[in-house]
Amino acid sequence: MTPAEIHQHLIARFGDRITGVKLDVLDPWVEVAPVALLEVAGHLRHDPALAFDLLTNLTGVDYCEPDPKKAAKFGHEPHLEVVYHLFSFPHRHHVVLKVKLPRWHDDQPGQLPRLDSVSGIWAIADWHEREAYDLLGIDFTGHPNLRRILCAEDWVGHPLRKDYEFPLEYHGIRGR
Repeated sequence: MTPAEIHQHLIARFGDRITGVKLDVLDPWVEVAPVALLEVAGHLRHDPALAFDLLTNLTGVDYCEPDPKKAAKFGHEPHLEVVYHLFSFPHRHHVVLKVKLPRWHDDQPGQLPRLDSVSGIWAIADWHEREAYDLLGIDFTGHPNLRRILCAEDWVGHPLRKDYEFPLEYHGIRGR
């Protein structure tokens, strides 16, 4: 299936829970509503016509411009995205899923946004979700072991957020 056919298949099955699409790019993508992620992901994995049996990558992106002088030209409302690259060995097709999240849960600064874990669908997501949690602060609900993977357990904040302020020192060791 082509990405356009996959998109049409998902629209027919999930309707308005498929919230966007961009097909004229190198990696065509389909956007899914956060509440529908598990249902859509399970369908993509288990429907024989799709059979997306491999999650090749899961990453997060912070769309935020902390510099007020540049923010007006930025062109995006501040948000986070979780991006899933999927491949089907039986059919040799691929697709990218995107899920858009607010930067903070309930717009409360410091409250991490939540998204269902897909680690029960693709086991490799366990590590990828831990990385996105650690570096971007995305809380993957239902993850079997959501804890830091790169930063120390007592590290404060999430270093790949655009508004992250690097600490001057850590345990008495001065940086820079």
